[in-house]
Parts: sequence; C-alpha cells; structure tokens
Amino acid sequence: MSDLTQTEAPLYQVDAYCRRFPATVAAALGEAVQFDRSAFYPGGGGQPHDRGTVTNGARTWSLTGARSDAWAVWYSLDGEAPPVGTEVECELDWERRYALMRTHTALHILCAVVWRDWGAKVTGANMEPLRGRMDFEFDNLSGEFVRELEERVNVEVAAARPTRVDFLAREEADKDPDLIRSKVSLLPPAIRVVRVVGIEGLDLQADGGTHVADTSEVGPIALPSYKSKGRLNKRISLELDVPTAE
Repeated sequence: MSDLTQTEAPLYQVDAYCRRFPATVAAALGEAVQFDRSAFYPGGGGQPHDRGTVTNGARTWSLTGARSDAWAVWYSLDGEAPPVGTEVECELDWERRYALMRTHTALHILCAVVWRDWGAKVTGANMEPLRGRMDFEFDNLSGEFVRELEERVNVEVAAARPTRVDFLAREEADKDPDLIRSKVSLLPPAIRVVRVVGIEGLDLQADGGTHVADTSEVGPIALPSYKSKGRLNKRISLELDVPTAE
C-alpha cells in the first residue's frame, strides 16, 4: 500500500479486520459525533453502515447510524455525544460486520464471473448481512443459467483467491474503464484518489467497502431466486450461510 493509505485513509479502508480502536472526539453536535480515526464503516456502495459501541469508561453509547458530509463522517449515538477532546474506546458489532464483509466479497465474485463470462454490466446492487442482490444488463435469464452461474461462483470461492486493496490516482484509474462495472459510474469527479479492491486472478474494481481476506472465507454462495426488472435489467438474489468467524 502507498503512504496515502497509512496516513490519510480511514481505518475501515485499510484494515477491515480492526474490531476495536481508541479514538478522540473531534466534533460533537447533539447526538452526533466525529472521531479523529474510525474503523466504523459509514455506509455506501450498497453496504450498510456499521453498528457498535463507544465508551469513555464511565458511559457507553450505541452507534446507531452514520452519514457523510463533504468533509467528514458523522456518527449517530443513542444519547448526547461526549464533548470534543474526549478519549473513547470503540468496538464494532463484529458478527454483523463480518457477515457484511463476506456478503460484499460474494457480490464481487458474482459480478466478476458475470463480467468475465458474459460481459454484462451491473445496473444495481444492495446487501444486508448474509443476503444481497445484484441487477445485470441481461436480455433473458433462466433457472438453468442461474444454476450454472451458481456453480461457477462457488468454484471461485473454493479457489481461496486472496483479496487486496490499493489506492490509485484518479488519472491512473480513469485509464482502466473495467474498474467501473456499473452501467453508470458512481465515482464523483471530486474523488482524486480511487480505492481499488482486487481478487487475485479474478477481479479488480473501484470500491470503498470492506471485504474478507480471501474468497474461501465467503463460504458457499446460493443464488436462490431471480426476476426480471425490465427489458435489460435482471435481478439475481444471493444468500450465504451463518457467519463462521470466531
């Protein structure tokens, strides 16, 4: 990773396995707070925000929401936020986060196999822990096709392909149109450094979310249903088994 990832990127972008971390309250407004550092994923790209707890030793708050403005992330607490300068200990709801990591990587595997084998772009996606859906630009889908697709994505799970994160200058990222798999690019022009998530030998995409270390951690992928959402918009649902994290 470049120096940028160590000095400027938030913890959730460089260490998806960080469960607990110390932080200092950098700003507070009502029940909302900003931290000087954070491993809480704020949501985006179809992945929901993290949940967890924040404690100053005398009191513990539940983290209930998150929103990003032009400059920082505001986290919502279940009570009046501690004052600026307060040192706190933060802990993620790890079972939920790890389930989302597995689900997000599973969706990347699905997207990568569809792109590699059929060249179809993504028209939409969303996820919750252990469940997700992805919409593709297909003319037609059939049960036979989806069963074949399910077999192919599980071959990639069994291959235990490592994942990795890199950061590219926007000018460099723009030279590779395959980094954007969606039909419409969701990268705002103001983003000058692009975070890229790769699955070795399979996939490379611009992405801001959290992922497992290799595809074997995803576990078996089921594609239990599909439906037409329009002439060139077909939805495939995805499900995973219960979390396997310790």
